[in-house]
Amino acid sequence: MHTNDFDYKLPPELIAQKPLELRDSSRLLVVDRQNGSIEHHQFRDLISFLNNADVMVFNDSRVIPARLSGTKTNTGGNVEILLLRRLDMNVWETLVKPGRRVKTGTVLELTDSQRNSIVTAKVITEGERGIRTIRFSDESLLSDIGEVALPPYIHERLQNPNRYQTVYADQKGSVAAPTAGLHFTPELLTTIRQRGVKCLFVTLHVGLDTFRPVQEENPLKHKIHKEYGYISAAVASELSQAKKEGRRVICVGTTSVRLVEAVALVSSDGSLHTFDGWVDLFILPGHQFRVVDAMITNFHLPKSTLLMLVSAFAGKELIDRVYQTAIAKKYRFYSFGDAMLIL
Repeated sequence: MHTNDFDYKLPPELIAQKPLELRDSSRLLVVDRQNGSIEHHQFRDLISFLNNADVMVFNDSRVIPARLSGTKTNTGGNVEILLLRRLDMNVWETLVKPGRRVKTGTVLELTDSQRNSIVTAKVITEGERGIRTIRFSDESLLSDIGEVALPPYIHERLQNPNRYQTVYADQKGSVAAPTAGLHFTPELLTTIRQRGVKCLFVTLHVGLDTFRPVQEENPLKHKIHKEYGYISAAVASELSQAKKEGRRVICVGTTSVRLVEAVALVSSDGSLHTFDGWVDLFILPGHQFRVVDAMITNFHLPKSTLLMLVSAFAGKELIDRVYQTAIAKKYRFYSFGDAMLIL
């Protein structure tokens, strides 16, 4: 297995630059893992593929304004900081640009849109490829001066920041949105519940690997970064009961998949339990899925851990065919793009 096995060529015009006006008007490619069939629908048609005994798992993480601008107090040089994960009170793991010029001990001054000094920050440790641990003077002010960090392949300014949040976003902490959930509307969720589907909410805060492709030739050598996850006792119980009864578990997004699979992996009997901690499960082809029976996901970047995950779930040959079909049919790709349902 090589990282290049998960590469593909995408015409740039298929990268969605902005969300559709109506969330559930996105296209939905439906692929059946059993017979390899591919169908084309609208996302609002999802309801026709759900059964009244199904359980759906949603990631309720909320995107924080993680991109900060500042200057070095000694030189006045501009610095961009991307918050990745909170380590302690006022202490964050961050991605800094330009990282090579920001060393341990560097003091930064962060400003608001009017260039008023708001917060000071000191680099306390250095990591690889621009990773820095930073202590802020007052992290409570960061949300006032930060901006939502859209992925680098989106070049248009987002007019309504709420369109980069799911309608059920609740727990603050993600650097990027769990994008499979962006297609849901309150009305669609109501219809799903009325069908008799159980909707459960877990939390996994999306972190660094959303922004970075796998660079090692052998993906097994890729170090996936930890992300904070939480599953309540009630949700764990519901999921365990559903598996015992043979009911279908449908995860919305690769983040939900990684969280429930990580928790099940460390369970002696495969059941789920309450969880509050860090997740670093890297799902590659060959992974034995213990919880997930179906998945809703967007179309992912080449050589990404997310593309490797869906290839593990549906089979690489089938996913290759699905992606080529989506390109031929001019589906919209990535964060603001269309979705697929893998059954």
